[in-house]
Amino acid sequence: MIQRSLGDWLIYLEQLHPVAIDMGLDRCREVAARLGLGRPARQVVTVTGTNGKGSTCAFIARLLATQGKTVGVYSSPHLLRYNERVRIDDADVTDDALCEAFEVVERARGSISLTYFEMGTLAALWLFEREALDAVVLEVGLGGRLDAVNLVDADVAVVTNIGLDHAEWLGTTRESVAFEKAGIFRSAKPAVCGDTAPPETMLESAMKSAVPLLVRGRDFGLSRDSARWHWQGKDSAGNPLELRDLPLLSLPLENAALALQAFALLGLSLQPEQINQALRNTRVTGRLDQHTLCWRGINISLLLDVGHNPHAAAYLAGHLRQRPISGRRLAVFGLLADKDLAGVIDELGGVVDTWAVAPLPTPRSRSAEELSAALSERGEAVTVHPDIANALDRQCDQATGNDEVLIFGSFYCVAEALAWLDQHKARGGHDLGG
Repeated sequence: MIQRSLGDWLIYLEQLHPVAIDMGLDRCREVAARLGLGRPARQVVTVTGTNGKGSTCAFIARLLATQGKTVGVYSSPHLLRYNERVRIDDADVTDDALCEAFEVVERARGSISLTYFEMGTLAALWLFEREALDAVVLEVGLGGRLDAVNLVDADVAVVTNIGLDHAEWLGTTRESVAFEKAGIFRSAKPAVCGDTAPPETMLESAMKSAVPLLVRGRDFGLSRDSARWHWQGKDSAGNPLELRDLPLLSLPLENAALALQAFALLGLSLQPEQINQALRNTRVTGRLDQHTLCWRGINISLLLDVGHNPHAAAYLAGHLRQRPISGRRLAVFGLLADKDLAGVIDELGGVVDTWAVAPLPTPRSRSAEELSAALSERGEAVTVHPDIANALDRQCDQATGNDEVLIFGSFYCVAEALAWLDQHKARGGHDLGG
């Protein structure tokens, strides 16, 4: 039998199913049964939401690890390497492990056609179960109810927030989106929602399934001052909990508060020093991700963020307004064609001084000319470039030590920026980190 490399497997998986997204669990469920998959770990947390899934998963995983737990995390998409999607004890799984898992799933599926994401999900679940982990954190790829991750019954279901995205699959209202995301709830198992005003469809779903649903602002929450923040929540028995004087973070505090509430529902102890350590040590590549770059002898600040819809753009704009700089903010921006261009750029009005736009390396990209036209209509200063690397060169060339270069709009955009940073280092430059 010819042994495929990981690159070969990924090319094969992209061609395996006639469409990239095919919502439904029947095909996955049948293959999972053939594989004999049970629970991927002793405790399972499933995370869905319009934005903030990655940082919420990272917080939960770090909190679990601080308790001495062996932890797996499944997330998507990846930025530079597929291996980023499957992590065990804070390390990407190896090419060999993924190839072995894909081979096992391939043999089991027989004539059943699976999508790229479905194959990846089953491979991750197989790897996690083989390792006999204490806990896994599973990030939903799209929606919830019909996503492959929903094969697994979670001990705690987490919904970060509810916004409009992927309308062709989730509908055009918050009510329809909330219904799909509530599909990860399980009868009598607790759920946590970070949206302070979840639609009635989610509340009704929880009530029908006897799901204890904790909502931010009603059952748990946070307050902050200039130097610290404080968390209030509940344990699995409904008793009040409190953590005070927590460290301020670069990642959203709302997602940290959500992660703390999910963690508390797993019946684990909240030791303040361990909690502080876990929160401080949580990092997510590409999410409010700060770098300092030595460019032509000048140290330039860069901020990378994968925000790609109006909800994420609004959070990013708020974050930028809370940390004013003495210079200018110079944006590098690319966006997929199915995203709300007007909604995204309207949120950044008055926050960005100049824009450098470019197409993304995918047929799904909006053209740079379309991006430029939308920004010019709003009176924004904008230049057009053939790719993200050229746009980065332009913005760094005109940046001073007081400026900040902001790269955002898509996972593809941030991935291109990370590859550009690696090439800059290879040419003898320096990425001085965050």
